[in-house]
Amino acid sequence: MNANALRLYVIVDPEACAGRDPVAVARAAVRGGAGIIQLRDKRDDVPGMLALAREMGRTVREEGGLFVVNDRVDVALATGADGAHVGQRDLPPLEARTLLGGEAVIGLSLKTAGQVDAAPVESLSYGAIGGIFPTASKEQDLPPAGLEGLKELAGRLRARAPALPVVAISGITVENAASVIKAGADGIAVISAVCAAEDPEAAVRALREEVDAALASRRREAG
Repeated sequence: MNANALRLYVIVDPEACAGRDPVAVARAAVRGGAGIIQLRDKRDDVPGMLALAREMGRTVREEGGLFVVNDRVDVALATGADGAHVGQRDLPPLEARTLLGGEAVIGLSLKTAGQVDAAPVESLSYGAIGGIFPTASKEQDLPPAGLEGLKELAGRLRARAPALPVVAISGITVENAASVIKAGADGIAVISAVCAAEDPEAAVRALREEVDAALASRRREAG
């Protein structure tokens, strides 16, 4: 996949949207510059999730973005999503790719050195490292990695798969986005910074400006 799509990755959680329509939030995010929208729905309502995934996926693709489903590879398959993001306890990436196809976007959450070392990199479209900073959007079972932890894990992943994009997640805001890119991420994944923003489209534009500028600076420094 085109790594530029991963520069800004917005996770839309209906419970984080401040009562607004999550499809409208997803539309605004793509219009603001998000390349990928992920639906993260933990409300234990499969029929409702199917309906939401169909509508959100259709809207995101109409706006030119990619649409993936968190955890539920079956919902991604049933709704024709562009791919799925899985965790360490979900369907393994190889099986997810077998079901969704060779062109599908398959991402994997990576929190520890052991997980990075065991990751089936040949089956992945990207690795998502985190959590980087504290967040209220998701319960964290490990202490935040911080920038030094991100740098270490990203370097470890690149040693195994130099071309595999690295996305950083958790607690990322417009104030710290550039530091995350400087520490080694190729893109950022956000929830509250967009879903809870008064103007999601403007929030995405501001985040995207920070990411693009930080990536350009990193390329200049690398020569």
